[in-house]
Amino acid sequence: NLRGFADVADVGQAAKDWPQLNFVIYHSAYRHVGGDPRVALAEFERTGRIAWTSDLADIPAQYGVNNVYGDVGQLFATTLVAEPNVCAALMGTLIKGLGADHVVWGTDALWTGAPQWQIEGLRRLEIPEMMQKKFGYAPLGPADGPVKTAIFGDNNARLYNIQPKRAMLDLKGDRFAMMKAQYEKAGPEPSNTRYGYVVPNGVIDHRVFV
Repeated sequence: NLRGFADVADVGQAAKDWPQLNFVIYHSAYRHVGGDPRVALAEFERTGRIAWTSDLADIPAQYGVNNVYGDVGQLFATTLVAEPNVCAALMGTLIKGLGADHVVWGTDALWTGAPQWQIEGLRRLEIPEMMQKKFGYAPLGPADGPVKTAIFGDNNARLYNIQPKRAMLDLKGDRFAMMKAQYEKAGPEPSNTRYGYVVPNGVIDHRVFV
């Protein structure tokens, strides 16, 4: 059973022993156990914790380190759709424990298709006020506010030594810029169509769904 090797029990000490390294924990260590997402929500409401992700968020305080990051790839997409309150709790837990400057954007778009719907999801997401008060979470704020701007790109840019303004200049004339111009000419409104798998009665079929 490899489940025991998927938690973050060894990350804190490793981060302390190797302060010159950054530890980016994919999926923010979220323990996916399958089943009804309401089970995860019930556990959070009962304990105030989310399996393994809360352990990750505890590391900076427990070990006195600032080189541990939480990536939200797939984690955000899955919980946003299945149980938005779990998604809000996850974001609140990560930001409270790691800091908004240590949560990095990811989509796992390889599996979930074009990520525009996830981008729109974070832009619109806010932690419910009752949850903020009960668990001491700070609000996520507006779509273009400092918290979401940091998560969407600034944190990754800092990690990988990318200068955003310079990078934007380099992107203006590349192939994707030309494709974007053609797309906007055809109609600038995003469809937010979600591309991926539909599994009716256990039979995998490639389809497009919204």
